[in-house]
Amino acid sequence: MTQFFAAFATFIALHSIPAIPRIRGALVSRLGHGTYIAAYSAASLAALGWLFYAAFNVDYIELWEPAAWHGWVTFIAAPAGLFLVLSGLVSRNPFSTTARRNDGEQGAIVAITRHPVLWGFLLWAAGHVPPNGDLRSLLLFGGFAGFTAGSIAMMEKRDRKKHGATWPTRVQATSIIPFRAIMHGRARLRIDYPMLLGLAAAAMSVLWLLGGGHARLFGGDPLLFIQTLASGG
Repeated sequence: MTQFFAAFATFIALHSIPAIPRIRGALVSRLGHGTYIAAYSAASLAALGWLFYAAFNVDYIELWEPAAWHGWVTFIAAPAGLFLVLSGLVSRNPFSTTARRNDGEQGAIVAITRHPVLWGFLLWAAGHVPPNGDLRSLLLFGGFAGFTAGSIAMMEKRDRKKHGATWPTRVQATSIIPFRAIMHGRARLRIDYPMLLGLAAAAMSVLWLLGGGHARLFGGDPLLFIQTLASGG
């Protein structure tokens, strides 16, 4: 358990960098935007790999018995989250996490929510809690979800303070809650190339994961999980 908490602390510290303008600005200035993104992505993947390795080595302690409908929560939330993450990363977004420079028109995904990447991770993480009824999974995925929700709140507080009275005007055509601005008529749902790219990448990833990729990476087959529980096995 000690290694798990150390890995999680490292993951949180690393992912706090984009929320601290002084540190992020210094790194971008020294490395360049492209190199910073590449180095940060590599470090993030390494930290994530360590975190999963540590989680898999924590003793299994069951908290609740999984049911078939728990799997369907993941089947809905995880692909939606993956789409938001991938679309958000390749879209220009002046409000939140992105791998693109913000020197042009903001991406269409921003009309859905101004925090697509963070909401994507939140959906992915929260969607994995119900079918994994053990302590380590609750700590891992619940921790992800809690950290991401906190990151959204922290970014909102920082930007509101930074932009002051101009903030309501800046965010008129977007919202924190997905689709809220669209439903209130403040934004129009549209599709651009980054969204299509994110959708295609998410679809291919989901097909690969369901086709055996998830079992090879994590040792569990989502389709077999639902079939087994549905049959009472």
